[in-house]
Amino acid sequence: MLLSEKFHVYMKIIIAGAGEVGFHLAKLLSFESQDITLIDTDKYNLEYADTHLDIRTIKGDATSIKVLNDAQINGVDLVISVTSSETTNITVCVLAKQLGAKRTVARISNTEFLENKDEIGFKRFGIDELISPEALAAKEIKLLLDQSAFNDTFQFEDGALTMVGFKLSRNASFVRKSVKEAAEIFPEVHFVPIAIQRFSTQYTLIPRGDTQFREGDQVYFITTQDGVEELFKLTGKVKQDIKNIMILGGSKIGRRTAKDLSESKFNVKLIEHDKEKAFDLADELPKVLVINGDGRNVELLEEENIHDMDAFIALTGNSETNIMSSLVAKSKTVRKTIALVENMDYFQLSHSIGINTLINKKLLAANNIFRYVRKGEVVAMTKLNNMNAELLEFIVNPSSKVCNKKIKNIDFPRSSIIGGVIRNGKGLITLGDFRIQEGDRVVVCCLPRSIKKVEKLFL
Repeated sequence: MLLSEKFHVYMKIIIAGAGEVGFHLAKLLSFESQDITLIDTDKYNLEYADTHLDIRTIKGDATSIKVLNDAQINGVDLVISVTSSETTNITVCVLAKQLGAKRTVARISNTEFLENKDEIGFKRFGIDELISPEALAAKEIKLLLDQSAFNDTFQFEDGALTMVGFKLSRNASFVRKSVKEAAEIFPEVHFVPIAIQRFSTQYTLIPRGDTQFREGDQVYFITTQDGVEELFKLTGKVKQDIKNIMILGGSKIGRRTAKDLSESKFNVKLIEHDKEKAFDLADELPKVLVINGDGRNVELLEEENIHDMDAFIALTGNSETNIMSSLVAKSKTVRKTIALVENMDYFQLSHSIGINTLINKKLLAANNIFRYVRKGEVVAMTKLNNMNAELLEFIVNPSSKVCNKKIKNIDFPRSSIIGGVIRNGKGLITLGDFRIQEGDRVVVCCLPRSIKKVEKLFL
């Protein structure tokens, strides 16, 4: 999904829905000094957004043509509809396109729409992109299980380059070594560190050659397929095959995750509290063992052999239940725990409370939508979990300032780093003498203050 080069440095954006996805999106975009209008029927949500963000708010129904015209919809660069109602979002996008909006994005919950989007042809109705927070969360969970030793992961171009994040344990071979010394352990470099968060701080470093790794650091690397194995060795982590999985909660995400995992040869048990829902799930998911019971009951978890599980994934609608049950699973020696949290404040706790990974579907959705707003030819984007750094993938145009230049001769801000380059579908870890060419996909990690400068290099 490419962004048009013709987008101005300054984009006019309308967001329908001031809930958590809409607010978080507006917050990300307001850092960018974009011209943002937020529409919602809830006065409290709008007042909160108005006092915390530098944006324009309109109280009203976004499916009203009058409200859209008041928001000056004609000629607007992007309309993003992320209310909790799928029908509203589809209607808003259809109307917006007819009233002169250039691009539209709709949040949906029915994943059938995603699976059949080419057949239905949503673009004909005026909807350019569909975003499903549930589908994104299910995809994230599967990726985390595939890279089970790591607590955060993101793939570029189907794994040509992969970002992995993990906490450095005492037995990691490069603790107390500098980045340069660590690189010398493996002369064939297949990975590069792109960000470090020091233990028990919220401070993000973009590493340089003399930056030292310390025990307890949360470190992010970009690596090729070969490099993943090297990282396992270097970090003192053992690649553990995950086979047996217990899922708590038959929510939309729980159902989707159970379906995807059971079709990928995992043994899946799903615990659902509601009896009728449990029967429906059992009919719908023949490869999944569905159990009707309360997952907060430790006895039930023990009866269902929680100690034999390789992974425990808590996906109920209650963040506290998910966190507590994941901690119980951890105490029963389950190797990998993933908890869904709705509350953004809990997100900060992930590495300190002992759960491997907390995921927030709204944050995933907002980050996914956010890449459509990027300038330059941005094709992928993720925010590093719980850190103020972003990972961006750019396509190099003939007119880009970086085109045909060696990396060491490019005026990159110190608070940014090239993680790697994808050329003709192959992931490459690049050093200073590497020359960037037209058509290369360049993965860059940067702190917010350097994003604008980095984007200009790729325009």
